[in-house]
Amino acid sequence: MDALAGLLEGPRARGAFMIRACFDPPWAVRVEDRAPLTVMLMVRGDGWIVPDTGERVRLRAGDLAIARGPDAYTCADDPATPPQALILPGGECSYPDGRPLNGSMDLGVRTWGNRPEGDVVVLIGTYLVRGEIGGRLLDALPPLLSLTSEEWDCPLTPVLMDEVTRDEPGQEVVLDRLLDLLVIAALRAWFAGPRAEAPAWYRALGDPVVGRALRLLQDAPAHPWTVASLAAKAGVSRAALARRFTELVGEPPMAYLTGWRLALAADRLRDTDDTLGAIARQVGYGTAFALSTAFKRVYGVSPQEFRTVAA
Repeated sequence: MDALAGLLEGPRARGAFMIRACFDPPWAVRVEDRAPLTVMLMVRGDGWIVPDTGERVRLRAGDLAIARGPDAYTCADDPATPPQALILPGGECSYPDGRPLNGSMDLGVRTWGNRPEGDVVVLIGTYLVRGEIGGRLLDALPPLLSLTSEEWDCPLTPVLMDEVTRDEPGQEVVLDRLLDLLVIAALRAWFAGPRAEAPAWYRALGDPVVGRALRLLQDAPAHPWTVASLAAKAGVSRAALARRFTELVGEPPMAYLTGWRLALAADRLRDTDDTLGAIARQVGYGTAFALSTAFKRVYGVSPQEFRTVAA
């Protein structure tokens, strides 16, 4: 599995929150929705993203920012502009004093702000659920990253602008897939740039030996892998693979495989009704008991408790 595709593979965007935000200055929106990942693509005009901690980011037309939750931040025409609206979990909106907005800023299908053809237009896509598989990559992202139009070229902007305001059967699915593509394209550009600090396993994918082993583990987690069988596939000795894998990834091959299998199991517990026995077979555990024991050791709760809380 490709590393960037792995970010959204499994619990891909489903019913993601996506809008076209349109404003005339002065404007400011405080975001406290605790969403795991939010993408902001500046289509027209410019604005600022001001996190509670860390450096603020200015976005101009063509620039993109990704905010990794759950930290709050403010989007505004100017960092000094006081917030006029508050975004809360579940897409609820209110005035800063807590009074509900009651749709007063709704401007049409997936369009929100103070004027439909405002000087500023921002496409915003928000993932509502964090996927355990993507956790390894999400944890490697800074709380707020940005790409200028010079650092990347987004061919999806015209398509997104056309699709976001459509109200047709299956439209949410179309938007979910477009959002996935947007995020993957942006992260590919980000990790190719000098400011990114890619996780060790991501960098290791470029190694001819360890990259081969990683892809085998990711593509076939249910296979009864051993270090010896991995080494044979990678064309090196068992000792050489174990040493090089640990050196580049930061953990031994079987420890990485355990984490990957349990991440897959967590996704299936949250996103399917499969029995624990079925999930165990899918991710490489012989019995439900074996999976349950390993899961509780790493996650601190039983699979059933995890499924109940995640529902």
